[in-house]
Amino acid sequence: MIVATTEVATGYRVVRTLGLVRGSSVRVRHIGLDLIASLRNLAGGEVYEYTKLLAEVREQAVDRMIAEAEALGANGILAVRFQSAEVSRAAAEMVCYGTAVELRPESVEPALRGE
Repeated sequence: MIVATTEVATGYRVVRTLGLVRGSSVRVRHIGLDLIASLRNLAGGEVYEYTKLLAEVREQAVDRMIAEAEALGANGILAVRFQSAEVSRAAAEMVCYGTAVELRPESVEPALRGE
């Protein structure tokens, strides 16, 4: 599966557009992480626990988007974007979406083949 934020995949051509695909995940804050975050906030610096949590939720959203695309018969997803939104004071949603496509390798130009 080729997943790209661009509207084209170099070396491939789109032979069929299958439509919008998306994946999302909602996570709630963890009281232990909030305690660690408040302590780090006093000293400054990155809150590694939240960084890890966000990386995990992004991966889950991407995995769900890819599964939806595969169910449509796609072998590529183009124009991929991420969006997050607060669902409540303690929960946030991460959404990943893009266009599911069928891609084929571009043929090599005759001049490049030595013809």
